[in-house]
Amino acid sequence: MSSEAARQFAALSDDLTAFRHYMTAERGMAKNTILAYGRDLDRFAGWLAEGGLEDYLAPTLRELANYLGRLRDERLAPPSVARHLVALKMFYRFLRLEERTAQGTVELLSSPGLWERIPQVLSPENVEKLLAGPQEGDRFYLRDRALLETLYATGSRASEVVGLRLEDVYLDSAFLKCLGKGNKQRVVPLGRPAVAALRAYLGEQRPGLTKAAGEVPWVFVSRGGRVLTREMLWVIVKKYVRRAGLNSRVSPHTLRHSFATHLLSGGADLRTVQELLGHANIRTTQMYTHVDRDRLRSVHRKFHPRG
Repeated sequence: MSSEAARQFAALSDDLTAFRHYMTAERGMAKNTILAYGRDLDRFAGWLAEGGLEDYLAPTLRELANYLGRLRDERLAPPSVARHLVALKMFYRFLRLEERTAQGTVELLSSPGLWERIPQVLSPENVEKLLAGPQEGDRFYLRDRALLETLYATGSRASEVVGLRLEDVYLDSAFLKCLGKGNKQRVVPLGRPAVAALRAYLGEQRPGLTKAAGEVPWVFVSRGGRVLTREMLWVIVKKYVRRAGLNSRVSPHTLRHSFATHLLSGGADLRTVQELLGHANIRTTQMYTHVDRDRLRSVHRKFHPRG
């Protein structure tokens, strides 16, 4: 395996692990379905390791056709080939949700009715419940509070938050620098609650967590100074989702969706929200205007006498 293929395989394996966790924790899919999709996607990963894909985040039509041809050459029955294709579609929908892949790739693999849904958004009241979840009795109370505050205050992706370095945080000026897709950097403001939570965590708890490890660049760490992974972040958020009694499908990305929707509801212009989210294309940001209109219709139906 070439060094580039090995790098692609390692990155794909990480995304597949996150996808399995998503299918279990977010989608609540049946165990047998998850196992079947997992086997199908492991076959896809094996094909990548053999050099079948140049870049799994941007597969070409020819590459995908070659993969389907490979499955037929292995004498898989048509229903099995179809299931492999569905597994790939589901996986790339997940990558789109995580903003890991380009719009063109998703359209290439998509079909009408497959996992197309408006993102879930929390009300401001439910966001407050979630942010109030970490309590002083919790083992990593200050870290977890700062983590949740940062997710909602900045609308950052989970990968951006776990990848934050100390040099990216400017508490006195109330902003941080995020390294997003394509290594594009953007500046995102921090509100007062997030600044206070980060200051408390960095000053009171983080030194103890990193004591044995020495100099550690990451902002959010576990015991021993190890950087948090995306999967660990999901587990932390899920803990406080359950405590707040919220929908079990709420995830770190839900806070990003809520951040964008609440800004637009409050009167922010679409271009500003696009910049804060780090979207390359404003059409991606426009998704949140649909979410807000859907919420308004719901309120109208509930409270208008002739709704």
